[in-house]
Amino acid sequence: MNGRTLEPETVSTLVAEATAAPSMHNAQPWHFRYLSGERVLLLRADHERAMPRSDPDNRALHIGCGAALFNLRVAAAHAGIAPRTTLLPEPTDPLLLAAVQLTDLLDDAGSGELVRLHPAIRQRHTSRYPFAEKEVPGQVRAALQDAAAREGAALDFPGPWHAETVLDLVRDAESRDVVDPDVNEDLVRWTRLGADADTAVDGVPEYAFGPRRRDGRAPVRDFSGRRPVADRGTTTFEYTPLLALLSTPEDGPAAWLRAGQALERVLLEATLADLATSLTSHALEDRTLRLLARDPGSDTGQVQMVLRLGYGPRGPATPRRAVRDVLDFA
Repeated sequence: MNGRTLEPETVSTLVAEATAAPSMHNAQPWHFRYLSGERVLLLRADHERAMPRSDPDNRALHIGCGAALFNLRVAAAHAGIAPRTTLLPEPTDPLLLAAVQLTDLLDDAGSGELVRLHPAIRQRHTSRYPFAEKEVPGQVRAALQDAAAREGAALDFPGPWHAETVLDLVRDAESRDVVDPDVNEDLVRWTRLGADADTAVDGVPEYAFGPRRRDGRAPVRDFSGRRPVADRGTTTFEYTPLLALLSTPEDGPAAWLRAGQALERVLLEATLADLATSLTSHALEDRTLRLLARDPGSDTGQVQMVLRLGYGPRGPATPRRAVRDVLDFA
């Protein structure tokens, strides 16, 4: 049952909260269209925001759109609306990633869990700052793993040798960037320096870079590269960072969209637990390195994202495009 008519303001609010999701280099590779007669919100990939160098198969693009889709589900439940989601509804249109039927909300446990996460949408920010060398309690880790499982993914906390392997892969990726500067083309395109940072509506502004790593082993990408950034200091990061690997049983566009939803569910859950979070896909952008991120001693599927978790500053909010630029009404 479709029930009451949704006002344009309501739909705009849902999309505004959806687009608070993280995406690779904050490119925000999504576009929404609302079919008012059917009460269906379509999510499309914005291919002009793709990254041919670092994301040639659009895996990260799908993950970012999946994260926005999960935020949309949370926002809809908070507004008393049931989001009935279909992934990849039109096989002949690969840019159409999801169709969300917005119906009257039924009171059930699933909707209550989504509503519980709603405050974290605006609180979640990527942190590129050092975290405290402090243990994350087992019950918190279990809650994050449960969050991933609810979306059909797995969240694993690698043991020492596996974590060391992942850190080695990140360092290998950084070394490849030095050898082949062309791979930084996407990063340069999506970073905002100087006056551009103050007016940016997308990309990673310099105030969100965080300090340079003087010491420590946390996998934190340096968005400035060799470009100077005023008033940016250096500091020591964690020597034993807490990493988590998000994986899906399968690979491909549908799995990537599920991974994005699982990723955002984990991030919102972590935010409610007062954890700071950051993401790195650096070691996953090259397919040969990505395959090595899997734990050969387990049945872990395809690794889709590396998370860094801990207690510390959450980092500043990054800019977002105006809703009018990402939402059409049909």
